[in-house]
Amino acid sequence: MKFKSVSILDTDLYKFTMQQAIFRYHPTAEVVYRFTHRDTHRQFSRRCIEKFREALNGFSDVQLTQDERAWLQDKCKFFTPAYLDYLQSYKFKPEQISVTFLPSSDDPDMGSVKIEARGLWLETVLWEVPLMACLCEMYFRHTDLDWEYLGQQELAKHKATCLLDARCTFSEFGTRRRRSFFAQDLVVRGLINAIDAHEWKEGFFGTSNVYFAMRYNLNVVGTIAHEWFMGIAALGDYSDAAGTALDLWSDLYGDDLSVTLTDTFSTEVFYREFDARRANRWKALRQDSGDPTVFAPRAKQMYEERGIDYTQKAIIFSDGLDFKKAKELNEQCQQLGFKCSFGIGTWLTNDFKKKSSGYKEQSKALNIVIKLGSIDGKECVKISDEITKNTGVPEVVANIKDIYQIPIS
Repeated sequence: MKFKSVSILDTDLYKFTMQQAIFRYHPTAEVVYRFTHRDTHRQFSRRCIEKFREALNGFSDVQLTQDERAWLQDKCKFFTPAYLDYLQSYKFKPEQISVTFLPSSDDPDMGSVKIEARGLWLETVLWEVPLMACLCEMYFRHTDLDWEYLGQQELAKHKATCLLDARCTFSEFGTRRRRSFFAQDLVVRGLINAIDAHEWKEGFFGTSNVYFAMRYNLNVVGTIAHEWFMGIAALGDYSDAAGTALDLWSDLYGDDLSVTLTDTFSTEVFYREFDARRANRWKALRQDSGDPTVFAPRAKQMYEERGIDYTQKAIIFSDGLDFKKAKELNEQCQQLGFKCSFGIGTWLTNDFKKKSSGYKEQSKALNIVIKLGSIDGKECVKISDEITKNTGVPEVVANIKDIYQIPIS
């Protein structure tokens, strides 16, 4: 079966919100995106990468339709007519993507892959999520076939029911590392079935995937990602970089999209620039790395130091969640008086068992990312609350850590 993207909307909302911000502030910036496979011992088949390359060529035919534009105008009031005109004229350029298969010395038909996207930030910003989703799908079509779809919709319904029973509010965030488009479709349908059958309808916020939100009449959720902070910081001098990124965003979106990540250069560095004015304006914080159990108590302290009622703010947890983690964090936040919700990805859209084990052993999802590597020739870095998630050229990471007085180790 040939891979074909169904819609330009088959991506996360934050890619469009960031593209509009780039359209407004930095339309001529040139960037490089780089791929990282965190599970370095896991390999791709040569056939997988060949099929991946073929699939990328099909993206040139994908374009925003008039019906899709009308839906965005109706549901996402923060998109301006000028930006939607641009988006409707936008076409993916496969020539911006380089894919290099690096064969293993043990088996020339297995190996690793190097992927880069180069071009205008305004254009290449939309490649990240489709590249990751497409690579995952090709991997599970052509490298790892020891799994099947049986029971996925029912499993998603069960997971959603457990979350709702525990009064955990949640959204589906699973596009980037889904097993396939079809797998995500099954999951979304399973979530809808659970909501329809449950007495607590308010527990499901929606999906970050714009296409599925449109297809199934769901809320579409998402605001800002690390790359906005990474790009703005590299274009400046890292002095008040997070604050500058936040203020540019607020000037464009007002209160509509005021949920922010804290960990682009570590949460503690973020809090130095998150003064009372900004903390008052932004409605919620998103935890995406580090120990999630320390996040809410530290956020409570931060708000109290600024004289802000933290019970009117919220936390969105989104790092490697499953039911157990969500339930524990929800209970902690309830005790503290914090509002919280959960953005759940891989556990929903890439949770499979190996057929060969009698469906007992886990069929591992890929652990991949694509991050902004450089902008206008300046290297970009991400200094996470989890050291293994740091990205960027090591000497540049070390230099930025020195600027922010972050310990090297």
